[in-house]
Amino acid sequence: MFGFSLPKLLVTALIIGAVWYGFKYLSRRSNAEDTAVGDTVRCPTCDEFVVAEGAQDCGKSACPYGRS
Repeated sequence: MFGFSLPKLLVTALIIGAVWYGFKYLSRRSNAEDTAVGDTVRCPTCDEFVVAEGAQDCGKSACPYGRS
């Protein structure tokens, strides 16, 4: 009943491979959606690179991207 045979081992290997590659595919797809691409500029106050469009306030008093 619990004996090992070549067909059982092959089916188990195929299932493990399908699950493995399925997780890799889903991980790659979700990482690609999260990536924001845009031009960056150096903030003169904190010397960090920020996305040029939609930059947010860094919290320092002289931040040029602060709320008006």
